Amino acid sequence: MKLKSIVSPFAVTKRLLCLLVAAIGCIACEGTIFTDQSDCPRGLSLRFVYDYNMEYANAFPKKVDCLTLYIFDENGNYVKTLTETSAVLADEAYRMNVELDAGNYTLIAYGGLACGKTSFSFPQFTRATKLNELYVELKHNNFTSNEALHGLYYGKLDVSVQEDDFVEGTVYMMKNTNNVKIALQQINGKTIAASQFTFEITDDNSYLDQNNKVVKKGDVIYSPWTTGEEIVGSWEDNDTPVSVAWAEFSTSRLVVENNPRLTITNNETGEEVFSIPLKEYLLLLRSELYADMKAQEYLDRESEWSMVFFLDDGFRWVNVQIIINGWTVRLNHIDGM
Repeated sequence: MKLKSIVSPFAVTKRLLCLLVAAIGCIACEGTIFTDQSDCPRGLSLRFVYDYNMEYANAFPKKVDCLTLYIFDENGNYVKTLTETSAVLADEAYRMNVELDAGNYTLIAYGGLACGKTSFSFPQFTRATKLNELYVELKHNNFTSNEALHGLYYGKLDVSVQEDDFVEGTVYMMKNTNNVKIALQQINGKTIAASQFTFEITDDNSYLDQNNKVVKKGDVIYSPWTTGEEIVGSWEDNDTPVSVAWAEFSTSRLVVENNPRLTITNNETGEEVFSIPLKEYLLLLRSELYADMKAQEYLDRESEWSMVFFLDDGFRWVNVQIIINGWTVRLNHIDGM
């Protein structure tokens, strides 16, 4: 009997330790004169890791509160689904054990899909379901969404199981949902309120296929799931208060192939305060701090975004600089403005 270890495509090469119980069990079985090996462990023992983030640290136990695993054979035929929704997911030592016959398999894992508060739908499976029919889709109201999305995570692993094999594998996952907080700061002390503005993000990213690729189905209009305003201090040279209005959005996966836009409109005048290419602005921070990181990797690793824009007395955008995730970025011309 063989013992194998494999990892998913998201992994940086890592050494996996064999399970002691499996090894002892196999030695015991192979050392006997009997040919019956029914007590030998066979199939898969799967670990799930979410370290595809800006901290490069495994946050799976803290972030994923429900887990779904879809299994397909080498011909893309549906085999079975396994789910876990209990508190065991919060244990770093958690492993999902899967009994499988010999063969080649594709495993697709989703975190956040089996929860009662999931923000994504998925197809109903039958024995006739094929791998290329697997998808998840954002729950939206006629292509509008104003909800705080429940986190969605994705991972994929191709694995080969031989007769009497016990295989250890690691499924490396990535996050598909984003939280975007927009703040408008009035630079001359004038009071500002979120109700004075309409905030929107538009993007065609509601549908994700079995490879986690965004498939175009039509633009979704994302509205804030919460808004507010507050005084955050005063200017250093006087006691003039600094007034801020803010809005928070939740969106599906951001990809470099798409052109999401952030638009803010002054409700009193009906004029746009600005309409900007959101992706290009978010990537400004990558250009300055993470120049060696590919654009898509940066968009996938980062999932919490904050942007501060400065407005003049007429609530017009002063497009000299913005603050992205706490870093001041000075603006030059950006395509799409």
